[in-house]
Amino acid sequence: MPKKIYVVKLTAEERAELTALVTRGKAAAWKRQRAQALLLCDQGEQGPGWIDARIAEAVDCTRQSVENWRKQAVENGPASLLERKAPPPKEPKLDGEGEARLVALACSKPPEGRASWTLQLLADALVEMQVVDSICDETVRQALKEKRAETLAQGNVVHSARAGRRLRVSDGAGARGL
Repeated sequence: MPKKIYVVKLTAEERAELTALVTRGKAAAWKRQRAQALLLCDQGEQGPGWIDARIAEAVDCTRQSVENWRKQAVENGPASLLERKAPPPKEPKLDGEGEARLVALACSKPPEGRASWTLQLLADALVEMQVVDSICDETVRQALKEKRAETLAQGNVVHSARAGRRLRVSDGAGARGL
């Protein structure tokens, strides 16, 4: 059997924290599972030092998971296993300039033969104008939804009593989806 590269040796304090987490029963199942695995793979003075296959069977996971957890515990510390990683932030498809061009396009006259802009037409026009490489109609909808209140000047918006929550422009016309 090859020698382990990542050997977990927990301090007494770390071991006490992990034991408390496992025995308390108030933690999420994934945290308890990882804490149990760490306690079992501890090669320190008080640790049992089980092999990965036996730990995987005991905590009901794969051997590869145990190896990954052991590696992470050695490189980043045992506490890193008990924290969720935040997903990487996504870059928005439309920046401020792109949103401004979208709003201007949506407020402009629709294409020949159309009564109004559709979300797909707006998306296709943004790609055609080379504002973005690609964009879906749902992204266009969300961008317009965010900009809806901002695009209509506060003095030009009238809330119609009979229309409930629909927005009306000061001349009584509908806001036409913006």
